[in-house]
Amino acid sequence: MSEPKPPTPTAGDTYKGWLFKWTNYIKGYQRRWFVLSNGLLSYYRTQAEMGHTCRGTINLATANIAVEDSCNFVISNGGAQTYHLKANSEVERQRWITALELAKAKAVHMQAESDDSGDDCPAVPPTPGQGGGRNSEVQTTLRTLSSKVEDLNTCNDLIVKHGSALQRSLSELEGIRVGGDMGEKIRQVTERATLFRITSNAMINACRDFLSLAQSHSKRWQKALQVERDQRIRLEETLEQLAKQHNHLERAFRGATVLPPSFSNASLGNKGGASGKGDASDEDDENEFFDAMEDPAEFITVPADPKYHRRSGSNVSGLSSETGMDDQSVNFDELSLASNPESPQPLELEPVRQRRTRIPDKPNYYLNLWSIMKNCIGKELSKIPMPVNFNEPLSMLQRLSEDLEYYELLDKAAKCQSSLEQMCYVAAFTVSSYSTTVHRTGKPFNPLLGETFELDRLKDCGYRSLCEQVSHHPPAAAHHAISEKGWSLRQEITLASKFRGKYLSIMPLGSIQCIFDKSNNHYSWKKVTTTVHNIIVGKLWIDQSGEIDVVNHMTGDRCHLKFAPYSYFSRDVPRKVTGVVTDKEGKAHYVLSGTWDEKMEFSRIMQSSKGENGTEGKQRTVYQTLKAKEIWKKNPLPEGAENMYYFSSLALTLNEPEEGVAPTDSRRRPDQRLMEDGRWDEANAEKQRLEEKQRTTRREREREAVKAASSPEEGKKRRRTKIKQGKGRRDAVCVLCFCLAMFLCPFIFCPLCLSRYTLSACLCLNAKLSLRIQSMTHP
Repeated sequence: MSEPKPPTPTAGDTYKGWLFKWTNYIKGYQRRWFVLSNGLLSYYRTQAEMGHTCRGTINLATANIAVEDSCNFVISNGGAQTYHLKANSEVERQRWITALELAKAKAVHMQAESDDSGDDCPAVPPTPGQGGGRNSEVQTTLRTLSSKVEDLNTCNDLIVKHGSALQRSLSELEGIRVGGDMGEKIRQVTERATLFRITSNAMINACRDFLSLAQSHSKRWQKALQVERDQRIRLEETLEQLAKQHNHLERAFRGATVLPPSFSNASLGNKGGASGKGDASDEDDENEFFDAMEDPAEFITVPADPKYHRRSGSNVSGLSSETGMDDQSVNFDELSLASNPESPQPLELEPVRQRRTRIPDKPNYYLNLWSIMKNCIGKELSKIPMPVNFNEPLSMLQRLSEDLEYYELLDKAAKCQSSLEQMCYVAAFTVSSYSTTVHRTGKPFNPLLGETFELDRLKDCGYRSLCEQVSHHPPAAAHHAISEKGWSLRQEITLASKFRGKYLSIMPLGSIQCIFDKSNNHYSWKKVTTTVHNIIVGKLWIDQSGEIDVVNHMTGDRCHLKFAPYSYFSRDVPRKVTGVVTDKEGKAHYVLSGTWDEKMEFSRIMQSSKGENGTEGKQRTVYQTLKAKEIWKKNPLPEGAENMYYFSSLALTLNEPEEGVAPTDSRRRPDQRLMEDGRWDEANAEKQRLEEKQRTTRREREREAVKAASSPEEGKKRRRTKIKQGKGRRDAVCVLCFCLAMFLCPFIFCPLCLSRYTLSACLCLNAKLSLRIQSMTHP
């Protein structure tokens, strides 16, 4: 039985039909029933499921529609959802593309209208006075105009109705003869003509009222608009005068040699006044108490009792006021330094360099797995070059520098007087370094030995960073950053990885140190485990799990952060992070909660007590907390980030060419530059050349080291031992793992490229297999 021919799509129709949807590598394309309605594309297994079970829905307002070939097309909304669809014929595919484009245009138009209507409404309630009265007047006028428009519509309908009736009566009147029915017909025509005249007069009066009302209010609105324009011009002139006065005062102050005592007293008085004002505002803010996010496995947070308000208001506002005093004291010190004749005079301000905001879009290259596998025959897996299709155009050194994207948290921490509050900012900084990994499934380029990356942001952000690849086997990198705001950061990182079949676990080894100059507080912590899921089949996605202990070695304070692993059966928020800040006595002072890909909040603990036992029999702690405050929030991704490897604003600038960088800088890597420009075939050839050159250089260096450090006999003996060990390693390959490696190497070896050991040997060790065969390439 043939299927009914689908109708030609229009902008307002609901379009339905069968399509083949890609599910996975095992099942391939499966036949599904798709329904396009109201800008949403939904699909079901069968038509019978439409009433109760929807398998998936994608919003076309933010979707991208791309055609692959004669029958296939792809719909994606930025990485969260991607549908690979196939039609029965090219004609049917074109019908679906037309319907989808029409529905997308209509959805975008409706969304724009809703945004415009939302912009017209005030974001905050109007304050009493002129603004509130004007807003209410505008709303009243709009309601009046709307009612007049409805009256016009009603009159229009009546005119059409009575006009039709009058026309029919006139037609009937022409067809009858002169006789007894003549008087009755004339009377009907007269009545209907009267109704038509009355309705027409009402229509005319309503139009006159609407016109006069619109004209009167139009003049008033034009006057109000002119007043707003004049006020804006006055404000601009005032701002310009203030800027000139500020510039004049700044020049006069720079020319002064001694700070006047009156200015000093005034500054101190203002600082005290600001502190008192901060206490009052904090006390007002803390009248409300809210719940923090809870972690059922360790502790529970509940609102604090109002009796703690007075005491907590003084304590917490004291911390805030101290922070505010610290800000002003820093400014005061800078002014004093500027007034010192021995200090160097500040240079003229230079314009901040404009960084790039886009890179070439990622090309959609088709990856032929067989072409990769056939080139692997007869080679050691450690020497198989992986294509750049699995990479992103950044090196591992540049990825380490991305940890400084939210450097403002460390700038704020440097101003804190309290070490516990400073610990909260440092903990938020450790969490923020993972926010860029949620969509970044591409592997960065492996740095060559001696490769460096310098990130100079002294003029922009006040810090400078330097990374270097210090070891090739095992691979290790060192990172050091220093800021003018009084903090320094250093880390040494190497990676260990484990392949578990469906997922790959990457464990960063090494520690991160952060030191603040003013307080000499020294913090250290380690990174959590990164897990890449769906290595073999399915879409790659990344999760962070584990625990971090941020330790202040100066005061003994500690922050214990827990990254909850993703679980399908968990009711918690995905990517959840919780933490508790304690002093050296073990007393809890702050609770942190949030997600590592969105934001973090912290709240002060007023009282803690032991609660009931949890699900595992462990007694949980109940914390009474104040209102939670946001301490960090992720910056939005740039427009079109899905086509630019999901790079953040900072990541887009890391590989931007700059003058004066070292010859070993990552920006000068030719293969990485070629990949960014979209020339992937040339990038693959250049990448293979560089890797082979590095292997040759390493072998030459090892031979020279052996020759210089030992006698000829010992050197021969060591070389024979080394060759024998290398041959033994190549021989220790099981048949099953070798076949798996040949088939799965594009999915497995690429994220593990940092390891020198062959993939087959690693699989043998993990599987605990002892079957050995002779090498096929070295008999």
